[in-house]
Amino acid sequence: MNNCYTEVITIKHIKKTESSANRRIGDLYPHYLSSNLPMGKVLYSPTIGRDMPDHQIRRTSPKGGFFMSKLKTAESVTSGHPDKICDQISDAILDSYLKKDPLSRVAVEAFGSHGLVVVGGEVTSKTKVPIKKIVKEVYDSIGYADKIKIVTNVVEQSPDIARGVDTGGAGDQGIMYGYATNETPEFLPRTVVYAHRLAQGLENLRRNNSLFSWLGPDGKTQVTMKDSDITDVLISCQHKPEMNLSQIRNLVTENLIRPSLGGGDYRILINPTGIFTLGGFQADTGLTGRKIMVDTYGGLIPHGGGCFSGKDPSKVDRSAAYMARFVAKNIVANKYAGQCLVSIAYAIGKREPLMIEAETFGTGDDFSIRQKIIKSFNFSPKGIIDLLGLQKPIYQKTAIYGHFGKPDLPWERIVKNF
Repeated sequence: MNNCYTEVITIKHIKKTESSANRRIGDLYPHYLSSNLPMGKVLYSPTIGRDMPDHQIRRTSPKGGFFMSKLKTAESVTSGHPDKICDQISDAILDSYLKKDPLSRVAVEAFGSHGLVVVGGEVTSKTKVPIKKIVKEVYDSIGYADKIKIVTNVVEQSPDIARGVDTGGAGDQGIMYGYATNETPEFLPRTVVYAHRLAQGLENLRRNNSLFSWLGPDGKTQVTMKDSDITDVLISCQHKPEMNLSQIRNLVTENLIRPSLGGGDYRILINPTGIFTLGGFQADTGLTGRKIMVDTYGGLIPHGGGCFSGKDPSKVDRSAAYMARFVAKNIVANKYAGQCLVSIAYAIGKREPLMIEAETFGTGDDFSIRQKIIKSFNFSPKGIIDLLGLQKPIYQKTAIYGHFGKPDLPWERIVKNF
């Protein structure tokens, strides 16, 4: 137990005026897991009017925070990765609607495969946008020159969903997570920052450095760390056929990896299969929302499963995840905790969340932080949209290199002393 901390909370004498005679510990204090009082054990007396004495709950958690293992790995991909092409197409369409009608309801997804792009979804808006033109502009701007066939199938939002959203409720059920840590200036895990730095660096070299005219748009990066030390760096980059592996490894190591990560005794793997000349839709299929770990916290933090791209902010999959990040970041930035995980759950058509939870992994007072969060912020869909200004065309820039850690995004804003 040397690598753990134990926290004890005392639940004071429970009066009979409480609303339920048979509520569970999980309903009252869901963030406390107990070795001597399991989740779900009855805390209130089953007999109405009977009081309970003071009670203590013990919870044991790893000192290091959420990360149980000393080894942590995160990945990122470039703008020319097939899944990321689709994310950018979806968010470019969303932005185009929001530019002309900020109240547009949009849920569009793209699928790309070997010369074909299919865009489908649901849209309710006062405006029309040239979807096929947007698809081609995005595809060309990434750096691909091949021709693509574009098929669209977009209809109005289901009235069954609209009736819940029209009254201010959430557009769907689900669980959303937001996280922040004081590990980096971006308030993100270091492995995530490094992976994005390398992926974005690949794109910058391709677009701005003549020595790298051989690079193609597709690429992936991955960084593994043990504690605070990098152990492995992996880069796969699309290239022209005339480049040999030795040339690629030397150029990428000296112009990207070392300047981005510094020196160190870490293993470097570049194009492990030996060749990567086919990329994008020529090599693989792509789909909106298939890189949700790259979009968020690199797989190091839980994810509710709902993607972000192509969705307007009435969809809490997106807006509530941004809100959870905003709250978690402000908890850490204001030094209430060293790291913070905020969890929120919604029911379709309901304004208020079913769950708001906070976990600081021994770096703060979970109970008081949760109370502060509930008191300070409005978690209704409209409250989130108004606070963060989410009905603006700001989404295409989020579709590459993560939705978090970019200082110009509204959910990255720091509010002092809330």
